[in-house]
Amino acid sequence: MFIQTEATPNPATLKFLPGRPVMTLGTLDIRSPEGAKQSPLAQALFSLERVSGVFFGSDFISVTKSDGDWQEIKPAVLGAIMEHFLSGEPLLNDEAGVAPAGDGDEFFAPNDADTVATIKKLIETHVRPAVANDGGDIKFRGFRDGTVFLAMKGSCSGCPSSSATLRHGIQNLLKHYVPDVRAVEQI
Repeated sequence: MFIQTEATPNPATLKFLPGRPVMTLGTLDIRSPEGAKQSPLAQALFSLERVSGVFFGSDFISVTKSDGDWQEIKPAVLGAIMEHFLSGEPLLNDEAGVAPAGDGDEFFAPNDADTVATIKKLIETHVRPAVANDGGDIKFRGFRDGTVFLAMKGSCSGCPSSSATLRHGIQNLLKHYVPDVRAVEQI
């Protein structure tokens, strides 16, 4: 098994591509050892020194380190990922009751439904693929008074360039296509 790695804009996060599907539905962002209990692979990764976050995408795993040099941490991460996929264990524990796509309730006024549908379509077709290339994900959370609220996950969460991505990239895109959008904020 060959696992590729890619750098992300977040220097604390590396993207690992095992060459096979990881999450078949949705994504999963795990930020603590307690949250890792829902996945044997996440548990194995969190048992490694300095791992502070794990994100499962459709065909990749983003791992965030708390400190240290990737050259020291990367071999152990690669070993844990390889061992998991070769074992045939499921990614998620059955008893975990995980709803991978469950990201909380969305909020917006009923009369903004058409605007929200356009915003969601733009995020799905233009933004999410680019963010996934960087080892993360982005989800629509709400729309109120001209402000779009988004949740950033994986390598995008805590990334030094995430505010620039929101302000300059996503905000400009949405303002161009949706005149009602005035700002974009991260939740």
